[in-house]
Amino acid sequence: MNPILKNILAVVVGIIAGSAVNMLLVNLNGSLIALPEGADLSDMTKLKESMKLFQPIHFIFPFLGHAIGTLVGAFLTSKIATTNNFRLAMVIGIWFLIGGITMVYMVGGPLWFQATDVLFAYIPMAWIGAKLAGANIN
Repeated sequence: MNPILKNILAVVVGIIAGSAVNMLLVNLNGSLIALPEGADLSDMTKLKESMKLFQPIHFIFPFLGHAIGTLVGAFLTSKIATTNNFRLAMVIGIWFLIGGITMVYMVGGPLWFQATDVLFAYIPMAWIGAKLAGANIN
């Protein structure tokens, strides 16, 4: 396969797989940890209004979803890519970071979660995913 096409495919696979892992873990949150009384997640406006009801335990799975989703996406991208494995894994980290910043802007949440999520769930996890896949920093 053409190396450029394989690298594009690697990024697409990383985004899809990382998003699937993210959604799986975020959706597990409601199944494993009861939502606070009065919380409504049926749309973005109600989710934003419900943020004030959430306790720290309610942010565990969203953080894990963001972090592990990015890790898996970066790992797969780095494994599949023909060249620039590390850089392409970091593209995945940046992709998910932009999504995370967008969610912070749209939904809000406590400042401690926003900072932890933006600082630790994306770029560091992409770096770890790339390193686990054997990528060299060039």
